Amino acid sequence: MIKSSYTRLLCILGLIFLSHAASSAVHEVKEGGSIQAAVTKAQTGDVIRVFPGTYHETVYVDKDDISLIGVVEDGQWPHLDGQKTLNDAILYSGNGFSVEWFKITHYKGNAIMGQSGNNFSIRNNWVIDTGLYGIFPEFGHNGLIENNILSGIEDAAIYVGMSDYVDVRNNQVFDNVAGIEIENSRHVLVEGNVARNNTGGILVFITPGLPIKSSYDAIVRRNFITNNNTPNFAIPGSLVAGIPSGTGILVMSGDKVVIEDNIITGNNTGGIIVTSGDFVTEVASDKDSDPHSDEVMIRNNIMFDNGNDPDGEMKLLMLSKFSTKGPDILAYQSATAKERGSCISRREAYRSYGLDDWADCDAPTVRAADAVTSAQEISTTRQLITKMLPVPAEPRVITVDADGAEVVYNGICAGCHAYNVRLIGPPAFVIQAQYGDDAKAIADYVANPEKRRPDFPSMPPQSHVSEEMRLLVAQYMLSLTE
Repeated sequence: MIKSSYTRLLCILGLIFLSHAASSAVHEVKEGGSIQAAVTKAQTGDVIRVFPGTYHETVYVDKDDISLIGVVEDGQWPHLDGQKTLNDAILYSGNGFSVEWFKITHYKGNAIMGQSGNNFSIRNNWVIDTGLYGIFPEFGHNGLIENNILSGIEDAAIYVGMSDYVDVRNNQVFDNVAGIEIENSRHVLVEGNVARNNTGGILVFITPGLPIKSSYDAIVRRNFITNNNTPNFAIPGSLVAGIPSGTGILVMSGDKVVIEDNIITGNNTGGIIVTSGDFVTEVASDKDSDPHSDEVMIRNNIMFDNGNDPDGEMKLLMLSKFSTKGPDILAYQSATAKERGSCISRREAYRSYGLDDWADCDAPTVRAADAVTSAQEISTTRQLITKMLPVPAEPRVITVDADGAEVVYNGICAGCHAYNVRLIGPPAFVIQAQYGDDAKAIADYVANPEKRRPDFPSMPPQSHVSEEMRLLVAQYMLSLTE
């Protein structure tokens, strides 16, 4: 079963590659040239090869099936350097976008941000100090984030927001606030990653106030999650500013989350924390978001040396239990309840709190002989190869009308502006109160924003969005009621 599934995946990827290559033109960019100029010239299906050198620009891709491929020669990379003046390195809204082999440093907003594009591939990039987010696909279907290295990000190094059918594999994330963050997303595989020296290693949660109200079917397996004890340096008041230092894995309001076969060690607050939405935010602000974590499965992880020095509220909790040491695994708030349907295997192997009413989910260990001789279904995730779709998702079409404005709002604006919860930017209802019914003023501002609030970071300009669409999006934002 495993072999056939893997073979099918390789065949699909191969066919996609061959069909793409057969119809592609190749554009080359060398130091002193403009990557954006090559994108502007390119047609659907083209490949842009960028040679070593330093490029100070923002690249926006709004065409389908564009491949942006860095050429690494003698250890020299193509280097996108924002010089701490530019907000974003690469923005894409086209479907079928791929980017590989870039070094990206010193931007203020994002290294690579997806704005509603489906069927994306982000591989083999090196991202350092790019502000709020490193890799940030927003409102996309069917994607791969693989073999990237990211550090120095003040929110999330890899942030999968309101997306479905995404694999996050074999990345290294370190020295960030959040290493890998799965937010309001469904059908996600997080596998083979190294998350070390972050504030929190891997997070699966629901943020209230966003258009997508659920986060479920996430598998977190075979990751190395260690020493995530970096003091939280997120923007004060932002959602991730509430993440306690020393968190290995945090599940907050996520449902049907499987945590399996990971090595989790040296996280000073706790190895795994499962809790409800009001752990770090105000859940009452969104009546349509379920604050509870349901059907979490914790199976066959290797855990040791966690909980040595709990942070903040966790320290008080431990003291209430007459302990100065935190747990390997903590169920907190409503996550302790039996009716939540969560389970754990080999509970005796871990120091845990709040799991007394959890069920046992002891699955048989898969041995070599079992894999060869047994046709019996094994109740683990080990047979699963990918959460990506077997065929590409339907390309997202953004029309210049009210329906298209909703897509653009979800893919660009909602990640920073929930309706009534503070994220990175002010909530939408605050913007409504400030502007009244003046949609044009909002449309003009987002094209050329200026810093007005000392308690929020500067807004990245959205001048790549047409004037007509900016106006439609502003009208949509002003119409929101929840």
